[in-house]
Amino acid sequence: MRELHKIVANIMSNNVNVSKSNTILVLTDHSTSLLANKFRDALITNEWSVSFYEMEDRMKSGEEPPKEASDEMLKHDIVFCLTKHSLTHTVARKNANLHGISVITMPGITEDMFLHGAINADYQRVEKETLEMTEKLSQAEKLMIKTGKNLLEIPLLGRKGVPSTGVFKEKAASGNLPSGEAYIAPVEGEAEGKIEINGSIAGIGLLEKPIVLTIQEGRLVEATGEVGRELLTLLGDGDGRLLCELGIGTNHAARVTGNILEDEKAYNTIHVAFGSNHTFGGTIKSNVHIDCVTVRPELEWVSSEV
Repeated sequence: MRELHKIVANIMSNNVNVSKSNTILVLTDHSTSLLANKFRDALITNEWSVSFYEMEDRMKSGEEPPKEASDEMLKHDIVFCLTKHSLTHTVARKNANLHGISVITMPGITEDMFLHGAINADYQRVEKETLEMTEKLSQAEKLMIKTGKNLLEIPLLGRKGVPSTGVFKEKAASGNLPSGEAYIAPVEGEAEGKIEINGSIAGIGLLEKPIVLTIQEGRLVEATGEVGRELLTLLGDGDGRLLCELGIGTNHAARVTGNILEDEKAYNTIHVAFGSNHTFGGTIKSNVHIDCVTVRPELEWVSSEV
């Protein structure tokens, strides 16, 4: 417990910009409430002003929290979301930011992740490398991803990369913690090809064997195996199957363990996601956002620079 308190104290001094006059909300769900209570207690021990709200589990990442929870977010200066599924790509998170509130999302967070791995990285290094990769994404016309015999072409022209550094010094900041990724909303309706997913999938976990996703005109049309069928079910039949994100891990301390929060931040990984991207520069609005991680892909960058 003492070690957890120390790590939470480090987060408050190194990763966020808050004062003792600021109010903090710890937003959680039934699955994560035990750890969220420990997180709250650590904040209180360090004399922060903390409120606590527990909601029912969401069914999938990207699903909106209840209205009462969304309203509670607006009453504080900073919100830590310790939940089973991600609230990052939700209207509730975006609305809180528009009201000047910082929202730090920690979907799938575990005590092991607090004590080891990505959360204990050198975040000055993570910030620098994330900003560099974000600029590379912003300058790219497209990215070609080769996984074995599979090739996926993702057009990016005109879209801006987004840094998730794990460092939240500005008012109304948002992102994951732990973090370390650069991501972007690809041009909708244009991605073509196949990609092997060999790491993990949000809501499913670590993969025992790879699956292959087929994307046509920016839409997931086929996914192999039992896990592929499970993924398609999670995404539904509508806009949830549209390719919405390309991300690249930039955290040197992150591990691939089956927990998407840390997996997608690891070196030598990329992830593609399906569902909502209207919160970070895209046009897709759906009640789902599912990330799929691939380890050690081959990348070919096509730059838009003349």
